[in-house]
Amino acid sequence: MGHTSSGNEVPLKYSSGKAFPLGVSQVDDGLNFAIFSQHASSVTLCLNFPERGNQDDVDIVEFALDRQRNKTGDIWHVSVEGLPASGVLYGYRINGPQGWQQGHRFDDSVILLDPYAKLVYGRKHFAVEKEKPSQLFGTYDFDSSPFDWGDNYKLPNLPETDLVIYEMNVRAFTADESSRLAPAIRGSYLGVIDKIPHLLELGVNAVELLPVFEFDELELKRFPNPRDHMVNTWGYSTINFFAPMSRYASAGGGPVAASKELKQMVKAFHNSGIEVILDVVYNHTNEADDVNPYMTSFRGIDNKVYYMLDLNNSAQLLNFSGCGNTLNCNHPVVKELVLDSLRHWVKEYHIDGFRFDLASVLCRGPDGSPLDAPPLIKEIAKDSVLSRCKIIAEPWDCGGLYLVGRFPNWDRWAEWNGKYRDDIRRFIKGDPGMKGVFATRVSGSADLYQVNNRKPYHSVNFVIAHDGFTLCDLVSYNSKHNDANGEGGRDGCNDNYSWNCGIEGETNDLNVLSLRSRQMKNFHVALMISQGTPMMLMGDEYGHTRYGNNNSYGHDTHINNFQWGQLEERKDGHFRFFSEMIKFRHNHPILRRDRFLNKNDVTWHENRWENQDSKFLAFTIHDHSSGGDIYLAFNAHEYFVDAVIPPPPHHKSWSRVVDTNLESPKDIVPEGVPFTGSGYRIAPYSSILLKAKP
Repeated sequence: MGHTSSGNEVPLKYSSGKAFPLGVSQVDDGLNFAIFSQHASSVTLCLNFPERGNQDDVDIVEFALDRQRNKTGDIWHVSVEGLPASGVLYGYRINGPQGWQQGHRFDDSVILLDPYAKLVYGRKHFAVEKEKPSQLFGTYDFDSSPFDWGDNYKLPNLPETDLVIYEMNVRAFTADESSRLAPAIRGSYLGVIDKIPHLLELGVNAVELLPVFEFDELELKRFPNPRDHMVNTWGYSTINFFAPMSRYASAGGGPVAASKELKQMVKAFHNSGIEVILDVVYNHTNEADDVNPYMTSFRGIDNKVYYMLDLNNSAQLLNFSGCGNTLNCNHPVVKELVLDSLRHWVKEYHIDGFRFDLASVLCRGPDGSPLDAPPLIKEIAKDSVLSRCKIIAEPWDCGGLYLVGRFPNWDRWAEWNGKYRDDIRRFIKGDPGMKGVFATRVSGSADLYQVNNRKPYHSVNFVIAHDGFTLCDLVSYNSKHNDANGEGGRDGCNDNYSWNCGIEGETNDLNVLSLRSRQMKNFHVALMISQGTPMMLMGDEYGHTRYGNNNSYGHDTHINNFQWGQLEERKDGHFRFFSEMIKFRHNHPILRRDRFLNKNDVTWHENRWENQDSKFLAFTIHDHSSGGDIYLAFNAHEYFVDAVIPPPPHHKSWSRVVDTNLESPKDIVPEGVPFTGSGYRIAPYSSILLKAKP
């Protein structure tokens, strides 16, 4: 079909190729390239050979695909003989109808990234502005030998009942110099490996990583705007759904190194018994809106297929993501892309689960209307490759589709329980009328999840996540302080249900600081004794502050970065409490049942449920197997409460494990301090935990 050559190199031979698999694959006579575009009129493969010292457009080899020979259905394909098995960069120029009113956005002046590229080549170093702008290319590596997972390697395969999830950002975990890692390792996949002992000491057994798919952290700097001083350090702006974030490689190592080092990190986690859950963003891409578009891939390949459009309004992009565009996830081609991507992460990187950002978007049809049985959601639930994975929905979106407790689930999907977050916050800070709903939340949110064959662990319980206040800020600020974000304080959530304990922000007032410390411990106790799956945020184990910023996505600084020095300072106090409380949960299966509580499992020491002014709740969780009952009391009043302690089970006596009003190390004593008597004076804004022991 054709030959081209560049300089003195081996000439390339092109032949028709095949339609599947999409992306780049090895075939007998070379490499096969295949890309979907239903509406394109022309497709040109662009090849670049940086090994020859060329990375500019001048030396790109282009081959125009023939509609007759290189197209099967809606898939364009070509086989190329004579290419190296690695180190080649590639992309596509695609043209088609120019009718914006019909939803098309073709522009063949732009080299587009293959949606199925398994590796993405761009800048080398995170947030180094002198490296921008940079043309993004797909690349491949068929030279490297398969990754060695090890002879004794095995997947943790933890039961969902046993998970304690730690939400974290790969870069922010070790980017700060207080990590004491070599500069080339800070903020990388390898840097995380170095700090796994900290997570083991804390007691968590699953990490939920903020996005690690390729994203452009400098996208906010493309044109002058109020946010152009910031760096997108969270990564909720996917460029490609198959490629690992290349600038998380150590020492600017590039995409091949990033892929290998990500596997090294997953292997290290697994060898430590820790599962790896990825926060995945399939609701939108980096390509923004029609006002300031950032065309890198889907928009120029087939905008009308990949995005939801308002065909009654000049085919404008629908925006249910809050980011300018919405991926058309239930279109058959896009649905298959998402499924292929998920399977790739499971098979290639051994990922254990996924948390789906703004997952309600995935429940919408091509016109944006909600679907009762979304095809993508069902197929994820039923897929054999994904069957061992935890699948977690963030069950809302920016278009108002709030599905907490109602997310289509096929008894498989878990949910971020946003009602848990709000109700726990309101009770602990002392809002009236919250006692009954607090009881419902800590006992597993049966009002939301006791349907069909759903379990308590389908409720992912959290007080704090990356969005919003940190735990320290939740008890230190009444309102958000987001001026540093450049939007005049308009961004970020206004409904934080926070309480500053008397003074806004930083203070040296010892009474306020003591109250804040108690409140943080109260929140952690409530989280760790709740039926369901607990999730905490990186940094809360030492009391990280973002100084009241509740939307800190754009700060590649100490605002987001884990402060290892502060951890050391608070190791014996705050950290110890958090760690011991997590371990207490692990050691007491009655706190993490695989079924909802019945009346024999818990006794509520309460006969004033209807009293809106009552902010005290006590209850006993019963251990039917060994009599190791657990008594809990939460006092959200501003005064002492004299609680009547029920008699312990037969041949047992109570021991005090937790009293958040006591100073460390008395605030938590895992083995318990013997307690006798029928009453306990519980301090304002504090909680206690007693354990029945022989």
